Amino acid sequence: MGRQPILDLQRHIVGYELLFRSGNCNSAGVTDFSQASFDVISTALSGFGFNELLGRFKGFFNVSRVVLLSDVVCLLPRDQVVIELLETVHIDDIVIARCSELKEHGYTIALDDHVYDASLEELYAVVDIIKIDILAVADTDLPEMITIFRKWPLTLLAEKVETIAQHERCVELGFDLFQGYYFARPIVLERRHLDISKISVMKLLKRILADADVKEIEEIFKQSPTMTYNLLRLVNSVAFGLREKISSLRHALMLLGQLQLKRWAMLAMFASQDSGGSLNPLLELATQRGRLMELLVLQRPVGNSEKDLHESAFITGILSVLDVLFNAPMEEIIEHLHLNAAISGALLDKEGLLGTLLCLVEKVERVEPEGVMPLLEPLGLDMARLLDAQMESIQWSNSVLSPT
Repeated sequence: MGRQPILDLQRHIVGYELLFRSGNCNSAGVTDFSQASFDVISTALSGFGFNELLGRFKGFFNVSRVVLLSDVVCLLPRDQVVIELLETVHIDDIVIARCSELKEHGYTIALDDHVYDASLEELYAVVDIIKIDILAVADTDLPEMITIFRKWPLTLLAEKVETIAQHERCVELGFDLFQGYYFARPIVLERRHLDISKISVMKLLKRILADADVKEIEEIFKQSPTMTYNLLRLVNSVAFGLREKISSLRHALMLLGQLQLKRWAMLAMFASQDSGGSLNPLLELATQRGRLMELLVLQRPVGNSEKDLHESAFITGILSVLDVLFNAPMEEIIEHLHLNAAISGALLDKEGLLGTLLCLVEKVERVEPEGVMPLLEPLGLDMARLLDAQMESIQWSNSVLSPT
């Protein structure tokens, strides 16, 4: 993803435009603007996460007509985004009505690479920011255009500011915000991407549209470690300032809510490049590990204090392979997931009951019987229960990951 700063008159950063980038090159290579828009939104929400990507600043998201009119755009947190209509968007009554609706819901609307058009004055009464490419407009025409735009309470942003002389000229003309190579070229942010299976997303969307209960929805996420990770990033993006620590998949789903979940499922469907290829073996291991930890907790004689521990055990197992999948330290992976202390402690330091369970299943996977036995007694388990749970977890993983 490309990210270029937007500055005010004091040269303070006020936001970043987020840009589609193909691979790690600093160019867009866009052939489908809607696909690029969906991809940037998806990557920002559940790839990087808003807090990591934007901090306290606003994100400017380019949208095509298709994206603007879709429900997906409402997944973006209204207080931290600017919805930027690409210059390719055909403006008609439908687009103006949609912009008005989004404005009423608290979104900030911008027009990208825009030149004054007398037929669009109804739209100017709705939008908040107009971005003008100063290299595409004759310098002699700029003063008149700016004077006309000042009839509305608009913020004017000068794009393509490449020299100190251009910046000084834009300040003199009365621009409020600035963007361009004079300040900073877009930087390319990189993160290893694990695409979500379209089959899994279609299953999820089907259940949501059928008003399935949270338990059915949870089962679909249990079948996909990638979807689980993206869900956790998403919750932290759309529930900005989250106070509760996430303890389970169900907890994360309840925090997100069904409407936002439906929007995300549609977004994931549009943004996915997956064509149903082979499953990463590590993802298969993650589902088996999560299920085995869940089953082992359910076999323990537990009190009320451990009533929902099996849910925490499952998510611990699912997340425990992410450092290998992303080729990054576990501390970095879970830093922005807002997990509770029991899960974080297990993943980072093998602490507590969940940490002991994780040690146990890792030794089972490595076939280390001498390491398994000392861990069973403190957990209140025996070898027979462990073997039964292991067989059940393998069967369950095979059944849920089967392409049929």
